[in-house]
Amino acid sequence: MKHSFWENEQWFKDINFAIIGSGIVGINCALRLREKHPKAKIVIFEKGYIPSGASSKNAGFACFGSPSEILNDFNTMSEDDVFDLIQKRIKGLEKLKKTCGVETIDYQEYGSYEVFSKSDQNLFEKCLESLPKLNQFLHPIFKEDCYILKNEKIKDFGFNQIESMIFNKFEGQIDTGKMIKKLIQLCFEKDVQIINGIEIEKFTDHQAFCEIHTKENTVIKVDHLFIANNGFAKTILPEYDISPARAQVLISKPIENLKLKGTFHMDEGYYYFRNIGDRILLGGGRNLDFENETTTKLEVTNIIQEKLNEILYQKIAPYILGDNIDYSWAGIMGVGKIKKPIVQKVSNNVYCGVRMGGMGVALGSNTGVELADLLSK
Repeated sequence: MKHSFWENEQWFKDINFAIIGSGIVGINCALRLREKHPKAKIVIFEKGYIPSGASSKNAGFACFGSPSEILNDFNTMSEDDVFDLIQKRIKGLEKLKKTCGVETIDYQEYGSYEVFSKSDQNLFEKCLESLPKLNQFLHPIFKEDCYILKNEKIKDFGFNQIESMIFNKFEGQIDTGKMIKKLIQLCFEKDVQIINGIEIEKFTDHQAFCEIHTKENTVIKVDHLFIANNGFAKTILPEYDISPARAQVLISKPIENLKLKGTFHMDEGYYYFRNIGDRILLGGGRNLDFENETTTKLEVTNIIQEKLNEILYQKIAPYILGDNIDYSWAGIMGVGKIKKPIVQKVSNNVYCGVRMGGMGVALGSNTGVELADLLSK
């Protein structure tokens, strides 16, 4: 594809900093670069007509980890690394709220619950036994107990087959659409260009500059390249420990007298649900079909959607009748053997900030800043 003279002059020529991905990480990287380089030409390349990864498709959980998730992390990471990761998530959420404004993103701190059915009894007993340890572990951050048993709320929420709940008052929820819209608005205010509909397939790093190659066989010369497309980064960085992980979600129609409010985690975080006003959002099920969910295809599948329906009608909201599903969608996360993000220099002029591990809302803002700051190291 050949660009016109005007297009080349305004959008594709003399780019100081190019960023792949217009999600939370990419935009925060751009804003940080603008802060440090007021006169630089900064361009974000986004393959979709809107952000195409998890940033505009996530469930809007402002969370840092349920008891079972943290206990599971201890199996693959040291306690110091787990603590550091949780701190990064909490600081990242504060950064996001400060950048966008809590009212703008409709941040609500209703708290979160990890719920356990009868079949999860062994997992519940393990979590319950570990609560003193977990609360002590997180006491330096919160200065009080983070997790408490809250079984008395089960009836209030109208659940069925749910026997136990552990509550965390420090987690909340956001409006994902309002968040990403605000971040894009900040780019325009700071003269950061976002070019949609261009997919970067590879790069060639030279000593003095970098060339990025688009799917349309266009080659664009830039001074520095920042890779921030998370779950889609495997194509560009095949040697890195990062894989795409599809997350499927459904949302209900408005439900009269909806009983639940807050964010909820089930089955070590493989299922999650929340209220959005008077609707229920429910997602997860990747553990039903790991092989086929390791993909960048933005499609939903029968096996997972049927399971989500089953959980919705049998456990979460058995009091609703008829077909109450409004629509469903899928987003792509970036995962690896451990959940710690990869933020590092790739080559002479190329840097990456990827692998949010399903916690992009919490980790994305500060990861973007760290990515931009690699330039000065």
